[in-house]
Amino acid sequence: MTAPAATCTLTRRELAARVAADIPHGAYVNLGIGLPTLVADQLPAEAGVTFHTENGMLGMGPTAEGDDVDPDLVNAGKIPVTELPGASYFHQADSFAMMRGGHIDVCVLGAFQVSVTGDLANWSTGEPDAVPAVGGAMDLAVGARRTVVMMTLLTRDGTPKVVERCTLPLTGVGCVSRVYTDLAVLDVGPDGARVVETYGITHAALEDVLGLRLGRAT
Repeated sequence: MTAPAATCTLTRRELAARVAADIPHGAYVNLGIGLPTLVADQLPAEAGVTFHTENGMLGMGPTAEGDDVDPDLVNAGKIPVTELPGASYFHQADSFAMMRGGHIDVCVLGAFQVSVTGDLANWSTGEPDAVPAVGGAMDLAVGARRTVVMMTLLTRDGTPKVVERCTLPLTGVGCVSRVYTDLAVLDVGPDGARVVETYGITHAALEDVLGLRLGRAT
């Protein structure tokens, strides 16, 4: 299996903007570490979205730069962030209670693998020397009202991350509803994977790359 000869793919910023476009006004949103943190920079304050970070903050703003960097003001990925008017801080236990209590509308997570039925593997590669990093992913995956994944479609060696069945340690079962990637957006669930849109690759070529039969989203 080889990487697709795509004519264009989304950049990291474009992918973040695509995810942001689907977040409804007024939503409370948690962003996982890695690529998902870029989504905060694509949603201005007037979008009406409130960002929650599991280390204890509600009302997180875009990434901090220059003189705005405060070493005590970071997100869960240790990236300096800004605060929006009305931001609040609280104990991490309270933050997890928000996550587990169903108070987060949308959670955007990264992933190592996502199955066509929505299973998620994002905390360990399973390798003997891998450092497990589950953080709050298990709580978010099942506690958020809607869990989506933002990732590259392929690993650096061209291995698909959207699979028939996850082979890596699971974070959650049937918890993901949509996968945003640099080559395609896919809906996943009990009925399998369905293509929402593609970028520089045909439906047939995408099936060939993934080794999967893909439906079309309605």
